[in-house]
Amino acid sequence: MPNAHGSYKDLCDDPEVDLIYVATPHPMHAENALMALEAGKHVLIEKPFTINAEEARRIVHLASARKLVVLEAMWSRFLPHMVRVREILASGALGKVYSVIADHTRDLPSDPGHRLNALELGGGALLDLGIYPISFAWDVLGKPEEIVSMARFKHTGADAEVATIFRHAGGAMSTTISTSDNGGPNVAVVLGTEARIEFAATWYMPTSFRVIDRHEKVLETYSFDVPGRGMQYQADEIERLVREGRLAGDILPPDETVGIMETLDTIRRQIGLRYPTEQ
Repeated sequence: MPNAHGSYKDLCDDPEVDLIYVATPHPMHAENALMALEAGKHVLIEKPFTINAEEARRIVHLASARKLVVLEAMWSRFLPHMVRVREILASGALGKVYSVIADHTRDLPSDPGHRLNALELGGGALLDLGIYPISFAWDVLGKPEEIVSMARFKHTGADAEVATIFRHAGGAMSTTISTSDNGGPNVAVVLGTEARIEFAATWYMPTSFRVIDRHEKVLETYSFDVPGRGMQYQADEIERLVREGRLAGDILPPDETVGIMETLDTIRRQIGLRYPTEQ
């Protein structure tokens, strides 16, 4: 039977609970996740995983020491169309992949008191929106070897717009732009020497894509009828890992999550963004 709890600690202490989903505001992720891990619970942590890489490393270290599963709830990674994209990339059908282009551009509430605009809650374009295309670039091209970023800020101190250019192994590049006060197309493209993948809007949600060769011939059109918003696939993934006794999967292992947080830290240093909750 479902149980209600009067505090997070009561939830963590419930012997009938095996796994906890952490979806509190960003600055609370580390504290809440560490509490759950200390209580012996597996943890699914809403993106961004934490406020910074140091917090992420603490969580991953404790999970490893306790032999517990910790997974970043970057739900777009686990959607069926992204599974198919990775199959296409692995097949070599695109040839050498040299470019990834993606935007996450939304017209979100402008109220200064809204969480999205509150610096003390980690609000802003980078952690709420930019995490999506940046994680996507990591997924397709791997860890960036060089990072260049720029930003525009709101009067609250939160970042309203962040643009990045990454150089990856072999000279490949990715570009992303994320805004919280200006709606955009929310599309993505992966460019290879033999073909490209064009994602329909909204690329990070259940959507379709086309594979188009260098002669503009459509090689594949992919679509999949996803029930609901598609959040169930990340839950399926962590349940599978727990069931199989594995601490990490191939789609988004904990060490990659830490690496992505390190990338976000570098971007923040470049644009001069610091959160009040950081020591």
